[in-house]
Amino acid sequence: MQTVAVIDYGMGNLHSVAKALEHVGAGRVLVTSNAQVIREADRVVFPGVGAIRDCMAEIRRLGFDELVREVSQDRPFLGICVGMQALLERSEENDGVDCIGLFPGQVRFFGKNMVEDGEPLKVPHMGWNEVSQAVNHPLWHSIPDHARFYFVHSYYIEAGKAQQVVGRGHYGKDFAAALADGSRFAVQFHPEKSHTHGLQLLQNFAAWDGRW
Repeated sequence: MQTVAVIDYGMGNLHSVAKALEHVGAGRVLVTSNAQVIREADRVVFPGVGAIRDCMAEIRRLGFDELVREVSQDRPFLGICVGMQALLERSEENDGVDCIGLFPGQVRFFGKNMVEDGEPLKVPHMGWNEVSQAVNHPLWHSIPDHARFYFVHSYYIEAGKAQQVVGRGHYGKDFAAALADGSRFAVQFHPEKSHTHGLQLLQNFAAWDGRW
């Protein structure tokens, strides 16, 4: 049976992610902060919620920035929400925070007083929104284009390489909802909270060989 390591660095909705992975039959799901267990896993999930400064402080304290660089190279790797943002180069949050830098690009604040079609938009962006598929990636298998997923975020991804954007969202402005490069895939939304389509994405991840 394959093992899926959910990286525990003290920041993230780990229980619901693990339960969703178990629900789709992903294999033996291990929520762990043990670097060796993570290195030995067949697949790795990197979730995250909260302030990026706190997340990155814990990631660096535990040496998980280097561990993420290592394990995401040669096996299926999934970043979720702040776990996705931490993979970028830098975030504007907390007056600027350097991140892991696996994907070129910046994490930007949606801003205050956002308006679209004359209607004010609340920040954080919270709730269901469409994701348009920019690339026919294996993780989109059996998920219709413009399917709706659940988002909770005040900061968005401004990707540095357009070809790495495999899913796009819109909330006052266009943003990268999903990024991919090699065996790495990352999403701004929460698949574990996104019902049928989110569970399908996790099932696709469990079956993915890391190539596309």
